[in-house]
Amino acid sequence: MNPLEESGPMPDLGHVLLVEDDDGLRILVTRALRDSGYRVTGCRSGAEMWRLLPQGGVDLILLDVMLPGASGLDLLRALRVRSTVPVIIVSARGEEADRVLGLELGADDYIAKPFGRPELLARVRAVLRRSVLAPAASPGSGEALAFAGWRLDLRSRALVDPDGAGVDLSGAEYDLLLVFLDHPGRVLGREQILELSRARLGSPSDRSVDTLVSRLRRKLDPPEGEPPVIKTVRGSGYMLAAKVERR
Repeated sequence: MNPLEESGPMPDLGHVLLVEDDDGLRILVTRALRDSGYRVTGCRSGAEMWRLLPQGGVDLILLDVMLPGASGLDLLRALRVRSTVPVIIVSARGEEADRVLGLELGADDYIAKPFGRPELLARVRAVLRRSVLAPAASPGSGEALAFAGWRLDLRSRALVDPDGAGVDLSGAEYDLLLVFLDHPGRVLGREQILELSRARLGSPSDRSVDTLVSRLRRKLDPPEGEPPVIKTVRGSGYMLAAKVERR
C-alpha cells in the first residue's frame, strides 16, 4: 500500500500532514478531512515526515505519539527547533501528564484516541483558525499592541522584543497572549483564561493552563532584575503587569 494518501481537487481549507502508522486509522482520518475540504498527506513514520516537510505548504501536522522509531513527542521536540508549524498531538492515552508534556514541547492541541469525527474536525478548525489565519485588527483599534517595550502585530502575528528581535509563538501561545493584552492589570484564574481563550487547553483542574502560561512567560522573560511581564498572584491566577497601548 502506498503510504501517502492525498486528496483530489477540493475547496482548500488547508494542508494537513497526518503522521500515523495505523493504516486503517490513517485512511479513516484522511477521508474525514478530505470530505470536509482539507488537503491531506499521510505518512507512517517520522522518517517519512522529515522527507515530506521540506516540500513546504503544510498548514498543520496531526502527529501520533506511538510511532515506529522516534516517538511523536521526540519528533515534536526536534520539530520545534526548526519550525513553528501548528501541531496536534494524537495519543491513545488521555492522561493529564501526556497533555502537559505535549504542551511543554510546543504542541498547539491534543486529541485522545478513540475520537469521533466531530471532535477531530472541531480541533483542526480551531488550531488552523488561530494559527494559520491571522486575525484582522478591528477598525480603529490599531494594528499592533505595545507593552513593556514589546510589540505584537495583530495582522502578521509577529512578536518583537524590546531589542527588535522576533520571537516565535505557537498558536496557543499567541491566543493566550491576546487574552492577557485584552485584560492588563486584571488577575485571571484558570477558569477565566479558558473562557476567554480560543485554545483547547483541558480543564481548570489540571496543569495545562499553567504549563502554557509558563511557556509564554519564558519567552517574555525580562532582563535580570526587571519585574516579570506576567505575574503570578498566589492563590488567584496570573496578571499582565504592564500598560498596553494600541498603535
